[in-house]
Amino acid sequence: MAAKILPVVKFATKVTIAGGALYVAYDSGLLGDSKEGSVTLGRAKAAIPPAVEEWMKYFGFELPATPKIEFSPLDAWNSGVQKSIHALSVTPSTVSDYTKQGLQYVKDLTK
Repeated sequence: MAAKILPVVKFATKVTIAGGALYVAYDSGLLGDSKEGSVTLGRAKAAIPPAVEEWMKYFGFELPATPKIEFSPLDAWNSGVQKSIHALSVTPSTVSDYTKQGLQYVKDLTK
């Protein structure tokens, strides 16, 4: 009987953990637009270092200093969109150039 229940309990536990993680991400604003993501990242930057310092005092060990990372999801999103749109806009001319080069290569091979 336990052999049948154990896989179900394992699966239910995994689904619960995944659902909880998804809920926390949604509730904190990570799944929203880029402005919400920037705000959430700022809150995390402000909240995590004091918590880590408290844990270090509690457990009695020291971590190396964390590097300063300046990252804006808003800027990253915009640059990604711009690069994607640029790639799509030059695709017809690029394909045309490659086609001409390929035809020339085939003509040179048949001579």
